[in-house]
Amino acid sequence: MSRTRMNRLAVFVLAIACLLARGVAFAQSSSPQSDAKIDQPPPEQNISDQDIQMLRQNLRSQRRRVIAANMQLTPAEAAKFWPIYDQYIAELVKLNGAKYEIIKQDVQSNGVLTDAQADSAVKKWISVDQGVSDLRLRYVPTFRKVLSAQNTALFYQLDRRVQLMIDLQLVSVLPLITPTH
Repeated sequence: MSRTRMNRLAVFVLAIACLLARGVAFAQSSSPQSDAKIDQPPPEQNISDQDIQMLRQNLRSQRRRVIAANMQLTPAEAAKFWPIYDQYIAELVKLNGAKYEIIKQDVQSNGVLTDAQADSAVKKWISVDQGVSDLRLRYVPTFRKVLSAQNTALFYQLDRRVQLMIDLQLVSVLPLITPTH
């Protein structure tokens, strides 16, 4: 199987795993007036801390599988890469903890926020995104010490694709903010 097909298959499998992890159903509307709107997710919005932890664990496991399936590391490279990867992921998990708290609050509020809560949520989302970008930049030289430039770029490409898939899955269950004016 070609590397491109393996990459696509791995991303597809990750997407399916993410969808199955939460059993998300995407709402579809038959009303022509709603065609330009993004449909809201179903209102089954009681997500416990345990649910979030299980989802996060599953996503990390799937992420590792996608990286492993696509990196094609030699045994020597793997021995050096995976400990750094684990350290990177541990830091990423801490950053994403704030994201999951925002998600939990959004779900619990069912999209109804005060102006202060909305301002706070926006700032937290942006702060998490900035923190993830900073983390990635900080780890480039560390990964470069154990991987070629091309393998480092491949890792970051895979990491970004997986994170985009995870983020898409997560935000698809969030209710949109309901403006009160």
